[in-house]
Amino acid sequence: MQAEDRHFTLRLAQNSRDLAAAQRLRYRVFVLELGADGPLVDHEARLERDAFDEVFDHLLLIDTRRDAAALEDVVGVYRLLPGAKLGKGQRFYSEDEFDLTALRASGRELLELGRSCVDPDYRGGSAMLHLWNALAEYVLARGIEVMFGAASFHGTDVQALAQPLAYLHHKHLVPEALRVRAVGPNAQAMDLVPEVDLDRRAAMLGTPALIKAYLRLGGFVGDGAYIDHAFNTTDVCLVMDTGLMSARHRQFYERKQGPVA
Repeated sequence: MQAEDRHFTLRLAQNSRDLAAAQRLRYRVFVLELGADGPLVDHEARLERDAFDEVFDHLLLIDTRRDAAALEDVVGVYRLLPGAKLGKGQRFYSEDEFDLTALRASGRELLELGRSCVDPDYRGGSAMLHLWNALAEYVLARGIEVMFGAASFHGTDVQALAQPLAYLHHKHLVPEALRVRAVGPNAQAMDLVPEVDLDRRAAMLGTPALIKAYLRLGGFVGDGAYIDHAFNTTDVCLVMDTGLMSARHRQFYERKQGPVA
C-alpha cells in the first residue's frame, strides 16, 4: 500500500460543497490544463460546470489531508448517470454528440460515464485504481449491464490523430447490436487510414491512457468521432459490457493487490 492510500476516502458527492469541489478539480484539469471552455464555466470561482451536474452522481476520491473548505480535497472524480435516473424525455449527456438508439433499444441497464479526471499530483499512483474499484462496486450494486460515455483525445486536428482513430475503428469497433454513431456537423469518420497501413505503435502512443485501459478491459468504441471545439477535444464513445469488465477487472485487481474477499 502506498503511504498516501490511508489518506484517501471514496464516496459519492453528498451536497453542494462536494459538487463544487468536483467542479474545482474539473476546472483545474479541463480548463487550465487542457484549454476547455463552455457557457457555464465559472472562471471567477474556478468551477467547470454544465447543466447535467444536478442529474449525475459524482464519485469522489478525497485526500483527507487537503483543505476541504478551500475545495481542494477532491483529487479524483467520475460523473455517473444510470439510465434508471432519467425521466421521460430526458437525454444522456453524450446524446449531443452520439446517436444512442442501439443502446436505448437494447433493454439493458445503462450507465453513462463522464468528466473523469485525476489531479496531476496523483497521476501514476493508485488514485485511478481506487476510482475504478469504487466504480465496479457502484456498477454491481445497481445491476448495470452496459457502461458508455465520451472519452477524449486532446486537440481537434483529426489528421494528427489519424493513426489512433483508424486503429480504434478497425480493431475495436463495437458490435452492431450496441453500435453508437457520431452525429451532427462535427461528426468525423475514423477510418482515416486503411487497415493495411495501420501503425500499431504510433496508434498506441497517440491514444490516451484511459482509453487504452478501457480497451484492455474489453471495451469498444462507436462508429465515428465528434470534434468538440469548445472543449478542444476529439471524442469517441466507449462502450463496455460490464459482465466482461467485472471478470477482467477482478483479475487485474488481484495481480496488483492480492486476492480480494
